[in-house]
Amino acid sequence: MKRYMIFAVAAIQFILSGCGSVLMVEVSNPSDIDRDTELIEVSLDDIKSRLKIQDGESFILKDGAVEVPYQQTYDGKVVFPAQLKAQQVKSYRFCKGTPAEVVTKVCGDHYPKRVDDLCWENDLIGFRTYGFKEDAPSGYDIFIKEKAILNNSIDAAHEEECVVTAADRTMAARDVMCKKFYDVRTFGAVMSTGKNAGQVRGPIQLTFARSVDPIMTSEHSITRMAVATEKEAEKQGGDNRTMGRKATIPYGLYVCHGFISANLAKQTGFSEDDLQLFWEALKNMFDVDRSAARGLMSAQKLIVFQHNSMLGNAPANKLFDRVKIEKTTEIPRSFSDYCVTIDRDNLPEGVEIIEMI
Repeated sequence: MKRYMIFAVAAIQFILSGCGSVLMVEVSNPSDIDRDTELIEVSLDDIKSRLKIQDGESFILKDGAVEVPYQQTYDGKVVFPAQLKAQQVKSYRFCKGTPAEVVTKVCGDHYPKRVDDLCWENDLIGFRTYGFKEDAPSGYDIFIKEKAILNNSIDAAHEEECVVTAADRTMAARDVMCKKFYDVRTFGAVMSTGKNAGQVRGPIQLTFARSVDPIMTSEHSITRMAVATEKEAEKQGGDNRTMGRKATIPYGLYVCHGFISANLAKQTGFSEDDLQLFWEALKNMFDVDRSAARGLMSAQKLIVFQHNSMLGNAPANKLFDRVKIEKTTEIPRSFSDYCVTIDRDNLPEGVEIIEMI
């Protein structure tokens, strides 16, 4: 269970007390912030060998006089949660004993999971690619698409007559790319390779989506009852199967924030029609790009703060704070387990709230 280590490496010290063998695990938090429910792992073999655990025997873990729940993993580790203040050092004690019964309340959902913005952009582009009819208007092609050779598109822009005759061919090629490709004029692109079409700052930017409540993925084994080559079949003696893994989460509600710059839209040629397509993509993108990995993922809310000035009428973070999400149950397992409210009182002048979903 490897992860980014926030704590220093746990120092393991074995001591003997008057009541039998004890294994001390010292955990330190060298950072300047408190760490709540961090996951610590210790080798199960080390625990068994140093406590001289025999078949049928068990052990307990204590933080002072308080027993701490732990879990044994499939790869021979013992993991347990630790809470430390900034710069704190704490000792945990393993010893023989029967662990107290632990009532599972969070199903191992300890750590936040996020979805990066590339996933959103890819799904938006996927919606565009498969959502239009065959007679779709020009100007809605996609620059960053699967198996594309980017320099070919950039070089083709330089062959346009308006670029060949332009004083600044790079800027002219940039304008052609914005006009032809929806994702370029929407999200921006770096096109300084090949014959060079410069760089574009897109008017739409999306943050990393983050889960409202901490979650943890579960990993499942899957079996394909076939192999790819004759050599694999011979090696397995005709058994012909391939093992794989798939990760799932019980449920996660993610929040993503987006920003649309009217000033940058003017520079790239991003139009009102483009914006309407973007809204449609946000509302429907998961319905046209289903997969086993994403399951029943869907957009639940789309809340837009519309300003009547190009530079905006209020700070975005203040407007985002008006949206509140609260749990209605201890362990959420569906969107109905949350309550989403919007504070509409005393809105800044020139700002309108639009609920598109």
